[in-house]
Amino acid sequence: MKKQRTEDLKGEDFRKKIEAEEEAIAKRMGVVKHKLLVISGKGGVGKTTVAANLAIALANKGYKVGLMDVDLHGPNVPKMLGIEDEHLSIDPTANEIIPILVPPGLKVMSVGFLISTKDSPIIWRGPLKMKAINQFISQVKWGNLDYFIVDCPPGTGDEPLSTAQLFPLDGTIVVTTPQEVALLDSRKAVNFARELKVPIIGIIENMSGFTCPYCGKEIDLFKVGGGERSAKEMGVPFLGRIPFDPKMVDASDKGTPFVLQKRSKAIEAFEGITEKIRLFVEGERRKG
Repeated sequence: MKKQRTEDLKGEDFRKKIEAEEEAIAKRMGVVKHKLLVISGKGGVGKTTVAANLAIALANKGYKVGLMDVDLHGPNVPKMLGIEDEHLSIDPTANEIIPILVPPGLKVMSVGFLISTKDSPIIWRGPLKMKAINQFISQVKWGNLDYFIVDCPPGTGDEPLSTAQLFPLDGTIVVTTPQEVALLDSRKAVNFARELKVPIIGIIENMSGFTCPYCGKEIDLFKVGGGERSAKEMGVPFLGRIPFDPKMVDASDKGTPFVLQKRSKAIEAFEGITEKIRLFVEGERRKG
């Protein structure tokens, strides 16, 4: 009897803890206007590059933006934003984690700020991932935000699923490259969003074509147009093509967002995509 009562008390404590976490998440996300998920069917398509530069582009327009990196096994957001040597701090008055601030108005949270060295692996199973994502939301001082962007790892596993189940999302952005092997997986990402009833903002075709800097000839490094065809076949919006640009690679390696670089076809394409995303989510909110 005593053992049963002890187990009942433990169960009650666990239930209260879960309820408190759910309340904290609802409170955090309740003051965020637009919540977006950036996903891809496979790795190496430039998903994190898109997520990080989208966050910077929106912040440069005057929006308050949060960027949560839940690519727990490959947290590259800090590197791409030039903040990989930053350290998190705690607000002692509220016992909250203060996210890293990136001018002009971006708040960033990543497991990359928590590992002991840059080469340290994260060796976690599903429950630990869920707990970490939960804490990234409930225990971080995000404050009032216009946009909250979640950068997920490739695929449709624990991290995007956990995020989508923790709070309502306003839309999903699927990043792909034009070649068929990437498109196959991008379709799975679209169907993932459909299964979870998350609105699909659209597909972005990254690394789409390359202009030779010497002769000016257009070269289809990874083919062109596959993302647009895939969007049409699946009945989802096509947000645009971002051409392959070596300067984008260099900017990411140096920790300088490419949207802040000199004008180029890639930047112009990205600005057009950013505007389509903004119009989609803000239009949807007005409808609601």
